Amino acid sequence: MEMNTNRVNQTPTQQDVHDLSPKPPPQPPPEENNTKFVLHSDKDPYDYISQRCTAKPTNTLESTGHLIKGCLGGGILGIHEAYMKCGLWSSLFITIVFGFYITYCVHILVKSAQTLYKRLHLPEMSYPDVAEASLEVGPFPRLRKYSKFFRYAVDAIICIDLFGACCVYQIIIAKTIQQLVESKDDVAWEDIDRLRLYVLALLLPILLLCMITTLKYLAPFTLLADVFIIACVIATVVYSLRVAPKISEVPAWKDALGFFEFCGIVVFSMEGIGVSLPIENNMKDPKQFPKVLCAGMSVVVSFLIIVGFFGYWGFGENSISPVTLNFPSAIFPTILKCLMAIMIFITFALNFWAPFNLVWFYLSKKHDPKRHWLWERVYRAVFIVAITSIAIAFPNIGNLMGLLGAFCLSNMGFIFPALIELLVIWEVPGLGRYKWRLWKNVFVIIVGILLFVAGTYSNLKGLISNI
Repeated sequence: MEMNTNRVNQTPTQQDVHDLSPKPPPQPPPEENNTKFVLHSDKDPYDYISQRCTAKPTNTLESTGHLIKGCLGGGILGIHEAYMKCGLWSSLFITIVFGFYITYCVHILVKSAQTLYKRLHLPEMSYPDVAEASLEVGPFPRLRKYSKFFRYAVDAIICIDLFGACCVYQIIIAKTIQQLVESKDDVAWEDIDRLRLYVLALLLPILLLCMITTLKYLAPFTLLADVFIIACVIATVVYSLRVAPKISEVPAWKDALGFFEFCGIVVFSMEGIGVSLPIENNMKDPKQFPKVLCAGMSVVVSFLIIVGFFGYWGFGENSISPVTLNFPSAIFPTILKCLMAIMIFITFALNFWAPFNLVWFYLSKKHDPKRHWLWERVYRAVFIVAITSIAIAFPNIGNLMGLLGAFCLSNMGFIFPALIELLVIWEVPGLGRYKWRLWKNVFVIIVGILLFVAGTYSNLKGLISNI
């Protein structure tokens, strides 16, 4: 039986988009047919690296840069509010712990994928591919019929996470515009009804922007966005130190509810599980990915700690998200706020493209190909209206990021990678002495479930309380 290469290969147009996008988008699933993944004997060696046909492979340094860009997004602009919910020193410690934990979970996912490359004689696979294949060729025959469901679950969570990030971006833009227009030093929750009007006013501009289906005109702006994020990190330290109280006066710990809210936000802010396999698939030497992962996540965690620690220490209990709104009303910070709002507005379309491209793959099958041009734009409009409606209903950046982190990334970042590794290593090399590999992954899954339940509850409660 021959393997259907459409399962993992992309068209040239899709690959070009991968080169341009700030976050490599999830690869669309193949046309559904009766072709299955095929296991090959271990005696039949397969060099997946030599079989890859990547037009522009990236070296270790370039891949590290892509990973940093893929992990750092709008979440860094709200991480200081997460520190405010949990406490200064406890948040610092937990950020470091999650940095190691998330790095390890990305590692086991990529390691499992590379094992499947050799077993299935495939040069590359996406996250949904790996999820489906792990069940389809796994050690439990009764579970194989659920392999497609596992794939669709990964697809759905990727879409929810990225569409949710679009809601966060829209609120960030609206809050920035509100502060600039109303010439206020802060945006209090008493102004929430006016904030909703600003979010609504952004509907038409964002709708028109997201009708652009070719990203080559927007992708160069992602480089500027990276520059502005670095500028925000530096500015946060400078402006916070000007007004920071004695560090002994800042609470080190708050309460359990704030702790779980914090966990959701910090996971949302640094999780890179969705971009890990696309980056690995495009590497010149994929075996160097562990180095890329360690270097990239070190930078990501360091940036988050700087903004979170100094943002909360300096701006205190009245700090708001995004962090730029806490800066003084001088010329430079005002210009920085304007430029950040513009960059986030432009990158909104880039962030929207990835999940919509995946959804459109399924929706397009329901319509006549001759009318795809029309229906694609209709669905784009529907999704933008839905995103705007959610942003209007829940204009709380902190709890919205926390909910996305707890609901989506606890599954996609922790539970699913642990399940996939168990399926891949169950028979070869086995569970190890005293079944340590089993207990290790059970621990990862339990932590993921705890974050899912407690984090989702606490952040959803916070969102509802601000309706």
